[in-house]
Amino acid sequence: MRLIPIAYLASYLLSLLGNSIAGVALPLIVLQVTGSALGAGAVAAATAVPAVFAGLLMGVVIDRINRRTSSVVTDLVSAAAVAALPLVDMLSGLSLGWFVLFGIIGSLGDVPGMTARDALLPAIVRHGGIASERLLGIREALGAVALLLGPAAAGTLMVLFEGSTVLWITAATSLVAALLTLLIPRRVGDITAAEGEPAATGNGWAQLRLGWRVLFRSRFLIVTTGLSVASAIVLASLQGLILPVYFTLVEQPGMLGFVLSALAGGMLVGGTVYAIAGARGRRRGWFLAGVFGSALGFVLIAALSSVWIVLAGAFVVGVASGLFASLMGVLMIERIREQMRGRIMGTQNAILTAAPPIGILTAAVLTEYAGVNVAAIALVGVGLVALALSVLARSLRNLEPEPAEAGTGGAAVIHSA
Repeated sequence: MRLIPIAYLASYLLSLLGNSIAGVALPLIVLQVTGSALGAGAVAAATAVPAVFAGLLMGVVIDRINRRTSSVVTDLVSAAAVAALPLVDMLSGLSLGWFVLFGIIGSLGDVPGMTARDALLPAIVRHGGIASERLLGIREALGAVALLLGPAAAGTLMVLFEGSTVLWITAATSLVAALLTLLIPRRVGDITAAEGEPAATGNGWAQLRLGWRVLFRSRFLIVTTGLSVASAIVLASLQGLILPVYFTLVEQPGMLGFVLSALAGGMLVGGTVYAIAGARGRRRGWFLAGVFGSALGFVLIAALSSVWIVLAGAFVVGVASGLFASLMGVLMIERIREQMRGRIMGTQNAILTAAPPIGILTAAVLTEYAGVNVAAIALVGVGLVALALSVLARSLRNLEPEPAEAGTGGAAVIHSA
C-alpha cells in the first residue's frame, strides 16, 4: 500500500481514537471538577448545537479550499480546544464555564473535520492506487478498533493520571493526526472540477443553498441519508438508554460494556470482510446483506429475552453496519460531484450528529411512560420500517458503478431517480 492511503488511514484512526477517549474521559473530568451531573449534561448540550451548525455551514468552506488543508486545520482546532483545558487547570483552575467555552470551540472542528476527511476520500482513491472498496472497508475496521480501544484507554488513563492531565493525551492524538495528514501531498487535496462542470459561483449562502437543493432533490441521497439517520436513532436509543435500563433491571449493569465490545467487534469483522471481498459480486447483494443483517440484529436486541441473545444481536448489528457503512462510503465517492462534497456531506454529518440525542430522548419518554420493553420494540420497529423502505426504493436497486460519460472526465453525477 502506498504512503497516501496509509497516512490517511493512520490519521483517521488517531483522530477517531482521540474522540473516543475524550468522549469517555471528559464527562468524568467535568463530574470531578463540578460535582454535578447537570454540569456534565450542560456541557454535552452546549457543544451539540454548535457542532450541528458547524457541519451545516462549514461545508461551503471545505468546498472552496484545499481538502488536505481543511482536514489539518480542523484537527488542530480540536487539539487546541482540548489542550486548553489542562492548561487553564494549571494556571487558574477549571470551572463549568471553561468546559462549555472550549467544548464549543472544539465542536467547531469535530463535524467539519469528519466532513473534510470524507470529502478527501475520492482523491485518496485516485492518487493512492487503492480500490475504493478496500479503502472504505479498512476505514470501517479501523473505526471499530478505535471504538474498542477508546473506552478502555480512557478508563486506564483516568486511573493513571489525575484530573484533566488525561486531556493532554487526547489533544496529542489530534495533533499527530494533523501531522500525518501533512504527509499527503498538497496536490491530492486540490478540488478538481470535472471537464464541462461549471465552476462554483455566488456567495457562501447561495452555494450552501445549492448544495442543499442537490441533496434534497436526489432520491438516492434522500433514501440513504434517511436510512443512516434511522439507524443512528435506533442504535443511540439502544446504547444510550434502553440497554442500560435493561441491564440494571436484570442486575448485570457491567454487561453493557460487553455489548458495546460485541458491536465494535462485529463492525471490525464487517469492515474487514468488505475490504477483502467488497469488489467481488454485485453491490445489491452486499446492500441486502447489510440491511437484513441489521434487521436480524435489531430484532434479537429488541426482544430483551436474555443477556446472551442481546450480545449476539449486537454482534450481528455490528457486522451488518460494517458492510453497510463501507458500501455507502463507496457509493458516496462515486455519486457526489467533487465540487459539492463538502456541502452535501457536511449536511449529512450534521443531521447524523443531531440524530442520537433525538433517539435517546425518545427512548427516555417511552421507557418512563410505557416501559423498557415497549420502548425497545417501538424504536426498533422504526428502524425496521426504514430498512424495509430502503429495500423497496427504486433509487437503490442499481448500485453498480456507471461508465464515465464523454466529457465528464470520469466524475460521478448524482441521479434523481
